[in-house]
This record gives sequence, structure tokens and C-alpha cells, in this order.
Amino acid sequence: MKETFTRAISGLLYVCLLIGSLYWQHTTIALFFIFGIICMTEFKKLIQLKSILPYIVLSILYFGFAYWNSIVNTSTGFNEAIQILLVLTIFVQLILIKDLFSEKKIPLFISKRFIITTFYLTSGFVFLIGIANLEQTFTPLLLLGSFILVWVNDTFAYLVGKNFGKQKLFPSISPKKTVEGFLGGLFFACIASYFIWYFTETLTFTHWLILGIIVSVFGTLGDLIESKFKRQANVKDSGVIMPGHGGLLDRLDSIIFAAPFIFLYLRLITYVS
Repeated sequence: MKETFTRAISGLLYVCLLIGSLYWQHTTIALFFIFGIICMTEFKKLIQLKSILPYIVLSILYFGFAYWNSIVNTSTGFNEAIQILLVLTIFVQLILIKDLFSEKKIPLFISKRFIITTFYLTSGFVFLIGIANLEQTFTPLLLLGSFILVWVNDTFAYLVGKNFGKQKLFPSISPKKTVEGFLGGLFFACIASYFIWYFTETLTFTHWLILGIIVSVFGTLGDLIESKFKRQANVKDSGVIMPGHGGLLDRLDSIIFAAPFIFLYLRLITYVS
């Protein structure tokens, strides 16, 4: 009972902090940079990387794109730069998905560690800020809606899997995840997309529905990939910063991995419209 209470309070503080930051553009940028530093620290421990270079790359890319996109407020050269980063990020993430299914252990030779910290973790935070500043306009409801989809998917994947799950989804990596849980999370994320559309008036219901599917699929893959990193490191959680939850990376792994795909879809529908 005490552990459940601790978990609830910790989770509530995290959600309130995140939602509160979305009222001001600069606060959003600052908070997610702090989140990025914490997650990078946790991730570096998982892959046994002691270099400070990932922090430097995170700072340069994160503030470079955030400043360029939201403060300078110019698209000169930005579209080309963000497209290059997006292509490289998705390429690396597809390799991670391939390694998830084809390798017993994700290869972690030195060069690949730096590639992963850059195009898995750092890029994830760059695109989270990109979602909140789509087309040089501060649109926090898009980012909040994406987080709500992740929270709904994770919550109902757990509840449905716990009560009705029988077929294991990926037992070698995450024994508790089930196919029924995944489908339950996907279903309720799609239901949540209707309410997000109704109350935010940002995108059409169809677009939010597609984002719900993107979040469920790639968010689940992101969670499995982080679980594989933890299994290789022989740890249960990425950290201890959130009592009852583990590390911050444990809470953000889904949205970090899904963010480039969310951003890609939002850019595509912006160009089409």
C-alpha cells in the first residue's frame, strides 16, 4: 500500500511538472533539457559509456535546434537541417528495431554507443521540442496530446495485459508484456485520440487517430528497446530518481522513441494541407 502511494505521488508530481511547463515556451525548452541530461546520465550507465561527449552533443543539438526553431523564428536553412537529422535518426532507430528482433544483445562497440546516444536519445528530445514548436509556432497542445496518448497506451496495456493477457509479446526481453496488453493499449489510445481532438481543436480526429497508432506501435518498440538495454546491463530500472517508478528514462522511453515519427507525420500533414 505504501509503495502504491509513493508511486502515485511520484507520478503525479511528474505529470504536474510536465503539464505546468507547457504554459511557457522557454520553460518547456528548459525542462526538457533537464530531462535530457537526466536521461543521458541514466542511459550512459546502461551502456557503460563514461565520456562527457554525449552531454556536449546533447547541448549543441538541443539548444541549436530549439533556438533556431523557436527563438530566432526563421525557416532559413532550418527545414534542410531538421530533415537531415530526421533521416539519420529514423535510420538509426530502424537499426535498433532490427537489433531488437535479430540480435541476442544490441552491439555496443564504442562508435555505436556515440551514434545511439546522439540519434536515439538526443534526437528524441530535439523532436519533442520540435513537436511543441511546429512550423515556428508554439503549439504545446500537440506535445501534451502526444504525452496523453503515451500515458493512455501504457496504462491500458498494463491493465489489459494484467487481467486478460495470455500470449507473450516479447518474453525474452519483457516477460510481462502481452499481445492482449499491446492491443488493449492501442485500442484505448485510439479512443483517447477522439477526446484529444474534441477538447484541443488542434488537428482533425483522423490525424489524432493516426498519431494514436504511431504512439502505440513505436512507443511499445521504444519501451522494448530500453528494456533490452536494461537486460544487457542486468538492472531492473534505469535509475532511482522517481520513487516507485525507477528512472526518468523508464518513464520517457516510449515518447523519446516515438517523437521522430510523430514529428515526421505532423510535418507531412502540414505540407499536404
